[in-house]
Parts: sequence; C-alpha cells; structure tokens
Amino acid sequence: MPEPIISISGLRGIVGSELTPMVAIRYAAAFCSQLSEGPVILARDGRTSGPMLADALASAIQANGRNCLDLGVASTPTVGAEVRHRRAAGAIQVSASHNPPEYNGMKLFGPDGRVVPGAIGNRVLDAYRFQEPIWALSEKVGTREKVDDPHAYHLDLVLQTVDVSAIRAKKFRVLVDSNHGAGSILARRLLEALGCRTTLLGDTPDGRFEHPPEPIAENLQSVAAQIPTGSFHVGFCQDPDADRLAIIDELGTYIGEEYTSVLCMKRALMQHRGPLVTNCASSNMTAYLAAQNNVAFFRSKVGEANVVDAMLMHHALYGGEGSGGPIDPRVGLIRDSFVGMAQVLDLMAATNQSISQLVDTLPRMAMIKDKMTLTKDKLLASIDRLQSQLKSESISTEDGIRLDWPDGWLLLRASNTEPIVRLISEAPDEESARKLIARAKEVMATIS
Repeated sequence: MPEPIISISGLRGIVGSELTPMVAIRYAAAFCSQLSEGPVILARDGRTSGPMLADALASAIQANGRNCLDLGVASTPTVGAEVRHRRAAGAIQVSASHNPPEYNGMKLFGPDGRVVPGAIGNRVLDAYRFQEPIWALSEKVGTREKVDDPHAYHLDLVLQTVDVSAIRAKKFRVLVDSNHGAGSILARRLLEALGCRTTLLGDTPDGRFEHPPEPIAENLQSVAAQIPTGSFHVGFCQDPDADRLAIIDELGTYIGEEYTSVLCMKRALMQHRGPLVTNCASSNMTAYLAAQNNVAFFRSKVGEANVVDAMLMHHALYGGEGSGGPIDPRVGLIRDSFVGMAQVLDLMAATNQSISQLVDTLPRMAMIKDKMTLTKDKLLASIDRLQSQLKSESISTEDGIRLDWPDGWLLLRASNTEPIVRLISEAPDEESARKLIARAKEVMATIS
C-alpha cells in the first residue's frame, strides 16, 4: 500500500488507502516510544473518519502503557493549550487540516504544547519505519478518560490577551464559517464572551463540508456574499482543525489569510515591543510592520515548527504564517484562529476602524502562487543562473531559493513528495507578481 504523506510533525493520507487503522496504531506507538513519562492527550476534528481513527489511536496509547486523555472534538490550538494545562507527555490530534473529506491525519505535540520540531519528528519517523512496537502487559495497560469541557482553559488564555470590555461595548456583528470543522464549539463561546452578535455557519462538527475546506477566496464566495447583506462587521473563516483563519471585511471582500497574523501583530505592537517572526513564504507586510515600529524582524523556513523555533531563538513578541496562522506565545506556541478572531476584534475596538480601513493602513501587495515540473537537484544547481539573470538585490538559500528586491520577492521551493518546484511571488500589483513568476519559469526552462 502507498505510504501516507509524512512530515516532521505528523502524517496524512486517504483513509482506507494510505491511512489505515494499522498505520495509525504503528505511528502512535512510535510517537509514544519517544515521549517522557505521562499521559497522552487525544483529540479530533469533525471528519467522519475521526471517531474510528481516534478509537484506534486510543488503543495504541493504552497498549503502550499510557493513560489517554480524550478531548473528543477539539481544535488544534485547544489541544496545545490542554497539553500544558494537564502536564501531558504529548498529544495526537486527528486531523487532515484543509485536505478534502476523504483524507485524515495525525498531528503530534510535545510536552510544551507545540507541534513537534524536526529532531523529535525525525526520531518518531525512524521508530515508525524501523522499530517494532513494544506493547504493555495486561497489568500495565493504560486507561482512557473523557475530559469534561476541554475548551475552558484555552478560552481563558485567549480572553486574557484582549480588552473584553471594549469589545463588548462595540456589539460587533460577526459571521463565522466553521464549515463543519472543530472550530465552532470554542468560536461560539469566545464570541459570546466578547458580546458579539454572532451567526455561525457549519456549526455542527461532523465533517460534512459545505465547500472545499481550505479557507481561500475561491472557496468562500458564498460566505463573502452574506457579509454585506447581513450588515456584519467582519467575517471569520476557519479551516477544519481551526488553526487557520481567513478574514472577510464588512464590504464582503475577502482580504485573505496573509492579513490575519499582520493585523494581530499590529495590535500586539500597540501594547508591547519585541521581535516579529514569520516564514520566508509569507507576505512582506510583517517586515513593513516591524520597520514601522522599529522592532527586529526574522524569517524562518516554511513550516509552523520552524517559525516557532525562530520565535524561541529570538525571544519573539509574536509570530505567524501567511496561511492565516497567528502565533501568540501568551496563549501557546501554535497557530490559533481564536487568537486571530479575538485580537482582530480588539484591534477594531481600540482603533475604532473597520477591517477595510485597517487593511488600508498596510501596504497593498499582490501574491501569486504557481508550480512547475523540476527536481530539487536541478533547482539547487540553478542558483547562480537565477541570481545573474533576475538580478536580485539579495538571495537566500535557507529554504529553497528566495530572491528579494526593494518592491517584491520570489521564492522557489522544491516539493519533498513530488518532482515539482513551487513558486511564490509578491509585488505591489498582480501584473508585476505574475511577471516575476513568468521570468523565473523562463530561466528554469533552460536548465537541462
């Protein structure tokens, strides 16, 4: 059978094909073998295959001699909060993030409540591939305990980061699209606590997505159309495990995931000073915000674990990814859509500005994403040619090849799972961004 897609922080695959109960059990056993003593938390998003996989994983955790703390349906950032709150050895979230319904997967957490970094993830992968599981004898088999109200602690952490009274005074009208994922449970409680008049779409977490689950513009047209007709101040759109957040303004304009972390950082910098971190595939708006506020700015490799590593290294005030993932270390070292909702509302209340007005305070940038068939070896061999023919002001090879100019940038990254190169460009307008992609493709096409 084909192997699931495996990264340093977990795996995902089509249920019944790449991802079977046996794969899940072996991977969970490998993960448990790398943890220190203590219980393991288990949760899932709303996908229909989630209960089946959760039962398989619970048996693997118990058979490893550990107690399993079962949160039921919960968001990925909630899992991170609960790991720290309950001093667990780690956690497994059953989710395939934004993949289609036929997929599911597993996200792994360490005892610090973050998605596991590369060193741990690689050890888990080695154990999965090369070691036979060691199962506990009957007298040492662990227990499975259902956790009552796993959302309260996370909710409290998020509320501590905002001016609740100021937000409540505004009585914002908010539309939330959870799309039948895990986000609706805490979203309802959070927005009630903030005094918002809320309409929830897809609030039953059963995985029966009403539109493709990735919160990008083409998938959210029907949601965006409801914003102006319902006189909503803002629309918030989550992915199935609720670690990503896209925003729609009061006019029904999809402003995109790139703005989520930037708006949260803007609010954070009104209160505190400190370095900002994002990855090398995210918008230059974060660099602009850092320069405007005279604070340090750092880029990491692509991937949440890499962003968090850089945040810890540089003692960052805030971090995030352009895929709609703000990371506020006061709440947890993990992308968090609830942080995004609360802090964007806090920014609106503090500035008395609408989403469209807040967006106008930031540089207007256009981002284009594309791909082409090319191997990683050929990409790395083309560094000098790209530099000489595209004449960039700077070039970085920390994660693929990134070329920067004063008014834009271009990133080329090779896929780890197929012979393609992904291209991302950003420029002041769409035409300029497309020209960067087209020019890079011309150069790469000449490589034999």
